Amino acid sequence: MREQPIIICTRGSELALAQSNFIAAQCREFFPRLRFELKIIKTTGDKMQKASLAGGELPKGLFTKELEVALLKHKADLAVHSLKDLPVDLPAGLVLAATPKRADVRDVLVYRSAKYLAENATRPSADWSPGQSQLRGFKAGMALKDFPKGATIATGSTRRKVQLAAVRPDFKIVEIRGNVPTRLQKVAERTELDATVLALAGLTRLNFKIQPDGTLTGDAVPDGLLATVLGLEVMLPCVGQGAIGVEIRADDERIAKICERLNHFNTFQATTAERAFLRAMGGGCQSPVGAHAEVVGDKIAMRAVSFRDETAKRSELKRPVAEAALLGEQIAAELK
Repeated sequence: MREQPIIICTRGSELALAQSNFIAAQCREFFPRLRFELKIIKTTGDKMQKASLAGGELPKGLFTKELEVALLKHKADLAVHSLKDLPVDLPAGLVLAATPKRADVRDVLVYRSAKYLAENATRPSADWSPGQSQLRGFKAGMALKDFPKGATIATGSTRRKVQLAAVRPDFKIVEIRGNVPTRLQKVAERTELDATVLALAGLTRLNFKIQPDGTLTGDAVPDGLLATVLGLEVMLPCVGQGAIGVEIRADDERIAKICERLNHFNTFQATTAERAFLRAMGGGCQSPVGAHAEVVGDKIAMRAVSFRDETAKRSELKRPVAEAALLGEQIAAELK
């Protein structure tokens, strides 16, 4: 009798599938004698794509709950998440067992190219969408400070909104929803939008690239978009950004052994500090806070910002690697 496959459950979005296929490939490489299969599960968040994430009325675990139910009911053995979506308090019986090596944590500003719009202004009307002549474009390498007064930036993230407003209080910041290709299409086509902000890790995992001239390229990228990577001094990421989280049943020793091979120690420690910070702040993935931890030698360094009181409070500290969770809690205590 053939051995039962080990089931890896995931959401069905392009990014979720890219991440879970990466995990499945790692599992098959490390354990070639075992069978691993993907199981796609639709989550509450997938069914609520038109809702605002910033209103506070949406439940925690928006993109994770149904995957966790599958684990608890033994309908799956591993759940693969964008770690930023995984609540810091997990259901009883489940644990975060692995975080593979983290991707770049920074955010990216995406906007239209003035050069591209100028070059295509004379295209026949049949090849040019209605309203394209009203689109506003910009030069390559735009920083936030370079945008005109009152520019409209689209984001559904509370964290990004408050940090954008801190740098440019004159910006008009509006909601945007949908997966990454959908958001890119909206920026390319909608005259009322000037730019959006996305995670560099997500773009990279979807095989999008920022070329040396600033052009954003990839199979699903509309023509004429540029991108600028935002430095951490301008935009701190959300907790867990750029990291993949692998969640399993706490008592499943066999799957835990598999996760030991998937885990990247420094990433796990860094995200442990960040998640301890968020837990101590009492927030979820839509809290107005940003944080980034990094292992440097035998220390773990972390910086964080909170806009809980509408003004920015910042902190930066180091502790021994073994005290990752304590570091997060210490910084939270300073920023509360």
